[in-house]
Amino acid sequence: MSDRKSPSVVYWLGNTLYLNITNKCHNNCYFCLRNFMNGVGGFNLKLQKEPSVNDMISELQNFINMKNWREIVFCGFGEPTERLDCLLEVARWIKRYYGKIVDIRVDTNGQGFLFNKNRDVLKELKEVCVTKISVSLNAHDKETYNQICRPAFKNAFESILDFV
Repeated sequence: MSDRKSPSVVYWLGNTLYLNITNKCHNNCYFCLRNFMNGVGGFNLKLQKEPSVNDMISELQNFINMKNWREIVFCGFGEPTERLDCLLEVARWIKRYYGKIVDIRVDTNGQGFLFNKNRDVLKELKEVCVTKISVSLNAHDKETYNQICRPAFKNAFESILDFV
């Protein structure tokens, strides 16, 4: 088992394996766990540096055969689509070697269109066989969203609706 005091790029809760590929996020949500703790489930998720694709795959190889995971989820202390190329490469590797036995999900704030200009983010995710996307909208209207999520982008709420 890994030293849980060191930042984890791979962690698990129950039968789900999680991939923490970044701590970058264009929101500053007042409720975000990273404002109150270093991680979840005994894992430290505060990365000291962005892991490379090779770092991610190397860590995955240490844990992917540990049990029959229900799914593998790109979710950590940052927005995974901030590192879309890394996400796509790691998902491609997972599908190549474990594709028939595991679903891949991305937990996102839905702002992927804003920092991946001129890219068809959803099409690219589908092409690497991402099977589920969970979007954290967190509010019913723009005003409420801006108050609780404090996004860096003025048009974040509208962009999220487009993404959904």
